[in-house]
This record gives sequence, C-alpha cells and structure tokens, in this order.
Amino acid sequence: MGESPAVADSAFVSEMAYLVGDVDVRTDASLWPFVCLRGDIRETIVGEETNVQEFSMLHGAHIGDRVTVGHNVVIDHADVGDDVLVGMSSTIQFDATIESNSLVAAGSVVTEDTVIPEGHLAYGVPAETRELTPEQAAVIEETVDHYRENRRTYKAAGGLEQ
Repeated sequence: MGESPAVADSAFVSEMAYLVGDVDVRTDASLWPFVCLRGDIRETIVGEETNVQEFSMLHGAHIGDRVTVGHNVVIDHADVGDDVLVGMSSTIQFDATIESNSLVAAGSVVTEDTVIPEGHLAYGVPAETRELTPEQAAVIEETVDHYRENRRTYKAAGGLEQ
C-alpha cells in the first residue's frame, strides 16, 4: 500500500476516472469517465490496448492486453487474460480467472474461484460456459479496434484527460 498509479504516456485516462494505490495502466490503454481502479491490497494492472468503460470498478484486478471491460463492470481480485470481452454490468468475483480469447456476456456473474476456459463464453448467474462461436470471437477484436480508435481520437484532441 502507498504506491502511486503509473500510467503509460500513450494511455488515455479521462479526467473523471479515479486511480489510487498500486495501479499500472499500460501502453495505449484507455480509461473512460467514472472508472475506479484501486490497488490498495493487490496491484491493479490494465494491459496494453485494453479499454475500461464508464462506471466500471477494478479492485486488485489483473487485466491482460486487448481486453474490453464494458460499462458498469466489477472485477474484484480476479485475473482476466488477453483478448477478452467482459460485457456490461458483469461481475467477476474474488480469485476467478477468465482465460484468453473468451467472452463474459452482459449481466453475468463469474463466482469466486471459477475458471472460464480459453475460447469460451461465460453467461448467466452464476455463469455457465460453452465454446465461443466464430461470430462471438470476432466481436472481441472488433470492440478492441473501436476503442483503439477512440483512444487515438481523444488523446489527439487532448480533451478529458488528466
């Protein structure tokens, strides 16, 4: 505890985001308004080209590269691999793991100690899984591409940035 957030120069962080403690925001990541990142018990990492959307809270979370964290998501002391989409209003609880190339459907709850295998869709409360369809896998990349462009636009405009 007592660490200060570290933010890559190329990252976009809204002036309305809140970062406290041992937080690491990596290259080309974007944090949108009303995001809260807490690194007071365990570090919080936001990987390269990852976007965390409005009203999401990450506490002691390790988030991989090219991840989309949708609006109003809670990730508490959990790990998310690379190339994952976490849908709006989802919750990922303590010690859960979302492996790479996976999708958590909107509104789902991934309970404590659960592992979502690589290439799977997690859906429901509590989350069940099945393999991703090719169309669902494509949505992960399309969403990252969209927010990659948004980061460039907002960063270039110099607006809403700390």
